[in-house]
Amino acid sequence: MALEIEGVTAGYVKEVPILRDVDLTAGDGLVTVIIGPNGAGKSTLLKVICGYLQAAQGVIRHDGVSLSGLQPKDMLRHGIAYLIQGHSVFPRMSVQDNLELGAWLLGRDRRAIRQAFDDLYTRYPLLRQKRRMLAGDLSGGEQRMLELARLTMTQPKTLLLDEPSVGLMPKLVDSVYQEIARLKEHGYTILIVDQNVRKAMHIADYVYVLKLGENSHHGPRDDIEPRLNAIIREWI
Repeated sequence: MALEIEGVTAGYVKEVPILRDVDLTAGDGLVTVIIGPNGAGKSTLLKVICGYLQAAQGVIRHDGVSLSGLQPKDMLRHGIAYLIQGHSVFPRMSVQDNLELGAWLLGRDRRAIRQAFDDLYTRYPLLRQKRRMLAGDLSGGEQRMLELARLTMTQPKTLLLDEPSVGLMPKLVDSVYQEIARLKEHGYTILIVDQNVRKAMHIADYVYVLKLGENSHHGPRDDIEPRLNAIIREWI
């Protein structure tokens, strides 16, 4: 398994845990979706995985290697790329410069960087066409495409996506999820948190439901989807 979480308890204040004994497994090459009501701890779990918040208890492993004590800057070296919630492009920098920020792990290896751009622009011809534009002049959907593309510059194994559809019009949400489905086809392991439950479920292989910081339900999409309305009613 690419990502294994066992018994994780964490919070922003030691005495008030947001997550309580949470378990989760994200399988290689699969899309795993975390759903739940506001305040369930979904985004907090991603922050714990990436080292922005240290777990008080529990174990997190990626490809069998413990992530305990690692900092956010260490994650890409361990094959994990994280899309934070909200927009993360640098609007006054060009598309190409934004993408180059995603290649920092390659250091000054210009040959490797050129190859990374060649590979990426083959997959994203629109970004090649607009590579000299300021990122802030792209549409909202194009900016999200740029963010997703930047995650893959060094070909990490696992992508953590926090609310990838937030702030987008419904038509653009469709295009973002089409792109996420393409990333799965390229072999990425993907863990998604999103309030757009229906869209996330549509591409999910496996689903976890968090409620009040605890595991509530989990199973393959085909098991969870028929019960989704009843599960959502539990949140009210």
